[in-house]
Amino acid sequence: MRNRGGTLIGAAAILGSIVIFIVPFAFILITALKDKQQASLRDFSWPTSFHFWSNLVEVVKARDYMLITALINSTILTVASVTLLVVLGAMVGFVMQRRPSVWTGVANFLVLAGLIMPPAVVPTIWTLQGLGLFKTLHGMILIEVAYGLAFSVLLFRAFVSTIPREIDEAAIIDGAGPLDLFFRIILPLLKPVIITVIVVQSVAIFNDFTNPLYYLPGKQNVTVQLTLYNFQSMFDTSYNLLFMNILIITIPPLIVFLFFNRQIVVGMTAGAVKG
Repeated sequence: MRNRGGTLIGAAAILGSIVIFIVPFAFILITALKDKQQASLRDFSWPTSFHFWSNLVEVVKARDYMLITALINSTILTVASVTLLVVLGAMVGFVMQRRPSVWTGVANFLVLAGLIMPPAVVPTIWTLQGLGLFKTLHGMILIEVAYGLAFSVLLFRAFVSTIPREIDEAAIIDGAGPLDLFFRIILPLLKPVIITVIVVQSVAIFNDFTNPLYYLPGKQNVTVQLTLYNFQSMFDTSYNLLFMNILIITIPPLIVFLFFNRQIVVGMTAGAVKG
């Protein structure tokens, strides 16, 4: 009886996943293949004629190849932000777990506040303007690192707690300094959670729409999500090109997620299983 209930719940979960994820993606794919007139109907009908290549070329050429600029900016933003998140998150998580002090409580409070408190857009823009970082890619990188650091620190700290302290002591006895201990001994042991942070944060930053809209205005600073404005206006929207644009910018993070989804689960649960 219990097995039958579990089977029904599993079937319901699979059906729910199909409705939530597969159906919208199929709608995007089908609409991206249509011409402008048929796509404007916004229905689930099969294309009367296929316009994949013409729509793709028109999307890439739109507004002086803005999509290419956006892909380059989003790639730089994602790679730089995730690299800093991995290094800083691992170092902070390691120190908080291995060297508790009177400041550990304060650090815990700040990490939890970073998860709970909503971002303050106007003060952040004011601060960026004061530092000369507003409308710059490196300023946007710092914003993404600040927003994702709390989540990364929690993951790394939980995983570091599963690593025996005897490893640290053996490395110190062999003459390893603090940096050698972290980068040569501890960091390679963090591979499962590093992969988790890389995949989760890469997908989130690459698909981020709100933060670049606030903190990174300007045609040369455009990211992939902001290119969706190229094909819609107050009076006219080219749905075939809009959905082709969505399809192009969806595929890279989707491939990353599908390829590394097993490692995500391993990294998220490693601390809980061993701790």
